Amino acid sequence: MERFRTFTVLIAKINRSIRRIKSDVMQEYDLKSPHVSCLYYLYKEDSLTAKELSDICDEDKAALSRSIDQLEKRGLIVCDSDTKKRYKAPLALTEEGKGLAAIIAGKVDEVLDFVGECLSEDDRIRFYDSLETVSKRLDDFHLNNN
Repeated sequence: MERFRTFTVLIAKINRSIRRIKSDVMQEYDLKSPHVSCLYYLYKEDSLTAKELSDICDEDKAALSRSIDQLEKRGLIVCDSDTKKRYKAPLALTEEGKGLAAIIAGKVDEVLDFVGECLSEDDRIRFYDSLETVSKRLDDFHLNNN
């Protein structure tokens, strides 16, 4: 019982903390927490398609599409395509989007540095490797039991 509780509660607490931090940062700019990943990865990569963003963020296609539409309406990103099927069209930040994304990237770095202070580089690498392993195993379990 304790192992299950520890596993599920700690992961849920980490997820809630991340969502709260994203919401706090985005509230100042009248945006939502799902916009953080879009802006952050477009800032880091210069240009991505909605499909690439979906893969990187592990976001639902419909939710990501809503975020992209909202960011476009706000003038923070542009889509370089006139076609109806924009899922594979390149997305890029506008100048205003780049400015906001730079602030977000700075906040992300600040959070990662703060959290990382309590771990050595080796511990951090092992921790992320362990998270990756657990995530893959849970996916495998889900696939094998459905």
